[in-house]
Amino acid sequence: MTPAPSEEHRLITDTDDGLLLIISGPSGVGKTTITRGVERSIPGSAFSVSCTTRAKTLADVEGVDYHFVSDDEFERMKAAGEFIETAGVYGKKYATPKAWVFEQLKRGRLVILEIDVQGAVQVKRHVPGAFSIFIVPPTEEELLRRLRDRKREEHEQIQKRFAQAKAEMESARASGVYDLFVVNDTIDDSIRRAVDMVIAERARRHRV
Repeated sequence: MTPAPSEEHRLITDTDDGLLLIISGPSGVGKTTITRGVERSIPGSAFSVSCTTRAKTLADVEGVDYHFVSDDEFERMKAAGEFIETAGVYGKKYATPKAWVFEQLKRGRLVILEIDVQGAVQVKRHVPGAFSIFIVPPTEEELLRRLRDRKREEHEQIQKRFAQAKAEMESARASGVYDLFVVNDTIDDSIRRAVDMVIAERARRHRV
């Protein structure tokens, strides 16, 4: 007798607690620190590594920071339906590999995607049950200060990023895809709140 699709290749360690978590936020808000904090705090978490066409820097580690691919390879994978979402950022392409995400979810893991609003909208179409968090700064002035304090860019580029950040926050609220908005006042409190909300959501779904 052929097993039901949901039972195929099931391992003894598999559970039904798989949850797809989306974390988004504008540049400079601290979302990567919060994402990594959630990953470290919840056992069984798996951070999804995106594919990108941007050039690999000396600080990048293949398979840890990104999967670096050529533009032709990216388009081939996109045409083959291998991505759950794609996005263009500053002229470069980014995408989340679909097969890996669904495999980890089947294993009962918390799969974390750090993606932008347009990516979150796409993911919600594929996985309506994804739990999504958007990180916002205490104030726009504080966000601008944080962008300046990074000392990575000139004034003109900082102002451009600030304008894009404001537009992204407006887009996030208008999209209707986010379950929770977390104000990143202090990083430890923000991580704790995000972790608490994810744990509560998994418990709620388990009860249902």
